[in-house]
Amino acid sequence: MTGFLDHLLNGLALGAVYALVALGFVVIFKASGVLNFAHGSLLLLGGYLTAVLHDDLGFAGALAAALLVTALVAGAMDRLLLRGGDRDPGAAHVQTIVTIGVDIVLVTDLARRIGGDLLTLGDPWGDAVTEIGPVTVADSRLAAIAVSAVVIGGVFALFRYTAWGLSLRAASEDLEAAALMGVRLTRVRMLAWCLAGALAALAAVFLAAFPAPGLERTTGQIALKAFPAAILGGMASPPGALAGSLLIGLTEALVAGYQSELHVLGEGFGDVAPYAVMVLVLLVRPTGLFGGKGAVRV
Repeated sequence: MTGFLDHLLNGLALGAVYALVALGFVVIFKASGVLNFAHGSLLLLGGYLTAVLHDDLGFAGALAAALLVTALVAGAMDRLLLRGGDRDPGAAHVQTIVTIGVDIVLVTDLARRIGGDLLTLGDPWGDAVTEIGPVTVADSRLAAIAVSAVVIGGVFALFRYTAWGLSLRAASEDLEAAALMGVRLTRVRMLAWCLAGALAALAAVFLAAFPAPGLERTTGQIALKAFPAAILGGMASPPGALAGSLLIGLTEALVAGYQSELHVLGEGFGDVAPYAVMVLVLLVRPTGLFGGKGAVRV
């Protein structure tokens, strides 16, 4: 029972961090229709900046700088490389392919800078642990759950109560109608990319924290595990991204924790478990857990 509770807490922490990344995928898709395959490189960029700046600025200052710079890079990528004002219905497909090229460039440069090193981000939790009844959990895991809950709640509040959130929801429903009503589509889209970049940078802190060994050049690939979470929930559904992330996080933690009992599925099954869950769910609900069928006018 203790082992199950331990795996459950780890799964919730992983799911909370994946939710930060998955929300980035969803926000960008809602604003522009683009699947941002450069999201992992933005996550790696945020983690790298935090790692190299924390000695001079302290952890809080380095994290703030990393959030700002990563947000600006994401916004500039949309505005300068993807031509965010282009409303051609076929442009989103081309822009999705462009993000693959951007990802290759960013990852190659960051991997060259990091090399074979393991970078520490200077987080205040270190390797401290807390005992909750019979369960011992890393403080970084508890911080991941708490911080992610606050940030995700704030993002949901932005969607619900701000003019930008209303504009984003209107644009995702009907671009032409939103533009005719005075919504500044270019600004809405660029702010969405900036928000997604900041969320990715924040997620990097917890993905590199204890019990992980630190930030390495492959850390950005972890963002790909949040992609099935976004697909599971429905690419245009923020609540779906949260639900899908928790499902993926719990699945990964439980499969890794009970690997010995699941040895018949293969030693590395934990790495592919998120994608297996995605396939199984999509076989039942092709539009995702919270996705809806789009209306088509003939």
